Amino acid sequence: MIFTDQLQHKVELNSFPKRIVSLVPSQSELLWDLGLRDEIVGITKFCVHPVEMFHSVERIGGTKTLNIEKIRSLKPDLIIGNKEENEKTQIEILQKEFPVWMSDIYNLEDALNMMQLVGELVNKPTQAHQIKYNIENSFLNLQTNQKTGLYLIWNNPYMAAGKATFIGNMLHRISIQNVLDENSRYPELSIEEIITLNPEIIFLSSEPYPFKEIHIEELQKKLPSSKVILVDGELFSWYGSRLLKSVNYFNKLIKLL
Repeated sequence: MIFTDQLQHKVELNSFPKRIVSLVPSQSELLWDLGLRDEIVGITKFCVHPVEMFHSVERIGGTKTLNIEKIRSLKPDLIIGNKEENEKTQIEILQKEFPVWMSDIYNLEDALNMMQLVGELVNKPTQAHQIKYNIENSFLNLQTNQKTGLYLIWNNPYMAAGKATFIGNMLHRISIQNVLDENSRYPELSIEEIITLNPEIIFLSSEPYPFKEIHIEELQKKLPSSKVILVDGELFSWYGSRLLKSVNYFNKLIKLL
């Protein structure tokens, strides 16, 4: 069987996979929700949802610090990763030894496409279609709020999510106008640059940097006219089945803006 991933690479399998290593949290959760409880043999230390999976499946390092030897020891017949979240050099090493299927996701459409493709790849097309359908339906009920905004993912230095990211696409869908440039990805920003951008809303993400209340206070002093708010980074950035929870969260968040 030959499958094509989102980087247009051909992935050949002799049979549907029985030993899957997943290198990305959002995709690990998707595989679990597709019903592959026995087939998932390796996940990263950041694959924290669901808790049952996190505590029962072997961990193979971080998304960018994979333990190649540990992966080899698990003898996977399929590895599933992501272009942005995994390191190219490590993926190239694994591709020489194992079938590796890669996603490449910038927006909701890419995420939904990934779910359908992964469903076919692991012989769960019906389950994948149902998850995809439920997510598409939920986004039909998404509320919006016309504001300018900045979404920070890191501190010291500040780093933000630009328009050309999955987070940027989520902001666009709730009508938050990202104050960063059209093609920006994850630029570093000084506090002076943030003041110049003067966003109406500043979102402080819970991941990858765990912003806290103290960071709200720090930024609020510098930008008294901006509303600074902590947000659940998983619901803005996880592009698997966790999207089933995103719209309900976004609609509640919008009421606070």
